[in-house]
Amino acid sequence: MNIVAIYGTEHKGSTYNIVQLFLGKLLGEQDELTEFYLPKDMPHFCQGCALCFGKGESFCPHRDKITPIQIAMGKANLIILASPVYVLHVSGQMKAFLDHFGFQFMIHRPDKTMFSKTAIVVTTAAGGGMKSTIKDMTMSLTHWGVGKIFTYGKAVAASDWKGVSDDKKKQIEKEVNKLSVKIANKSKSSIPGFKVKSLFYIMRFIQKKFAFNPIDKDYWEEQGWLKKKRPW
Repeated sequence: MNIVAIYGTEHKGSTYNIVQLFLGKLLGEQDELTEFYLPKDMPHFCQGCALCFGKGESFCPHRDKITPIQIAMGKANLIILASPVYVLHVSGQMKAFLDHFGFQFMIHRPDKTMFSKTAIVVTTAAGGGMKSTIKDMTMSLTHWGVGKIFTYGKAVAASDWKGVSDDKKKQIEKEVNKLSVKIANKSKSSIPGFKVKSLFYIMRFIQKKFAFNPIDKDYWEEQGWLKKKRPW
């Protein structure tokens, strides 16, 4: 299995350590892991130039940072997005990363490999905000067409991993072990669920009837999706 993990902060706190627990269960000796740390590996904010929409993602002024992550995600069977809760949402670094992949939304030019991938979204907070933070990341994954998305959010009652109680860590490890079994089984052959398929057919209808952006319409035609071919 090929795994890519993208962390919304360089700080190796509770969120990072929980991801490591997942990797300990999911990563085999022959498996490959690629990790990206934000903002180090992608420090830029989206400029809103819309070149990725109008001309193609290769015209993004930050393509030197975006392309390696895009390639790694394309090769991966399992994508992990991880961000601690920052004021009830993902970190600014994670948001900036997700903004750069708007071109990959279903309405534009979704990567066909995404439909067969599995993803895990991981977040932690001392108190609350996990639900909205998870939503920030799962929304992008859904619109990318990711076949199956698992989520894990935890209130750790501490500001760092060292401060998390032993009882809490034991509980987290037990939950991670249980969820890892489901993820391992699903990642072998992930088929998109009703939500992703429904979104695909809605966007297919829009591309067939309206085609607001010629480059998007051409992409859908090249994939054969406006006829009988499907990405799953």
